[in-house]
Amino acid sequence: MTLYTEIFEQPSILRNLLTNQRDTIAKIASEIRKRDASFVFLAARGTSDNAGRYANYLWGSYNSIPVALATPSLFTFYKKPPRLINALVVGVSQSGKSPDIVSVLKEGKNQGCLTLAITNDLKSPLASEADFVIDIHAGEEKAVAATKTYTAELLAMAMLSTALEKDKKREEELLKVPDWADKVLAQTDHIKEIAQRYLFMERCVVLGRGFNYSTAFEWSLKLKELTYVVAEPYSSADFQHGPIAMVERGFPVMAVAPGGAVFDTLTSMLVKLKKDHHAELLVISDQPSVLELAQSSIELPKGIPEWLTPLITIIPAQLFCYHLTQAKGYNTEAPRSIHKVTETQ
Repeated sequence: MTLYTEIFEQPSILRNLLTNQRDTIAKIASEIRKRDASFVFLAARGTSDNAGRYANYLWGSYNSIPVALATPSLFTFYKKPPRLINALVVGVSQSGKSPDIVSVLKEGKNQGCLTLAITNDLKSPLASEADFVIDIHAGEEKAVAATKTYTAELLAMAMLSTALEKDKKREEELLKVPDWADKVLAQTDHIKEIAQRYLFMERCVVLGRGFNYSTAFEWSLKLKELTYVVAEPYSSADFQHGPIAMVERGFPVMAVAPGGAVFDTLTSMLVKLKKDHHAELLVISDQPSVLELAQSSIELPKGIPEWLTPLITIIPAQLFCYHLTQAKGYNTEAPRSIHKVTETQ
């Protein structure tokens, strides 16, 4: 049960990362402040690309740094990279082996930019190309579906955010993340029971907004690659602009809705989906009002600041996907047609 084991390794990996990379990240933050980068240009694929969506909100809101998500094909096939003057160029990859992500960092260095790799392999081509490296210390990840490397990438981004601002209050909040992860993992039996309800699900949408826009995408990806469900991720705001038309009675809607700035607008959408469209709701939240609205619900620990919720909300989603994959009789360790390391050009 490699995937299941790796999901449960996450609290210890997060604790290890908080301990072992704090000084390194502080030094990297110091150099970034010296260079006064005007924006971040971030390259990633797959799960790491979803981590980039978290950075987009996190570094934008807490560090006032615009984040642009790279289009690697401009660097490889089209040979027309954009100008990256005064950018911090970041490559995020658990393996560090994808040539297109490496090419973005290489071009960033050619243009005189500061480059940073966030990876699980210090000997990878990505790490070798970067000026600075954050080692996420996740250990070998054997399961094809990434779980522990994803949350470790998120934590590395969160640590860099607090280090850039020298924010002691948020640094203290970071230390609570592993304990919150332990608490949500204790619900595995409840989540396994919920998964049985969705045994015959073939399609669904996954909603999130703000910081948890990233969670919607990552949950959707795990549903696709493990359970083969056609799962489409949306911001709850974008969902109103057309896609809501697909929802009919019993249509499954997964939602990530912890308390925070976007909670009220997301809840209004879920109320509409339940009352007007008779949707089937599965909700991850720490707010009783929206948990009671759903046919199926997973409760988060209390007191998680909104900016840290993506590190916790994805864990019950991972467990849901694992248990649903087992219930459907599919292989949790070797999903069809995909491999652990995908080296795109």
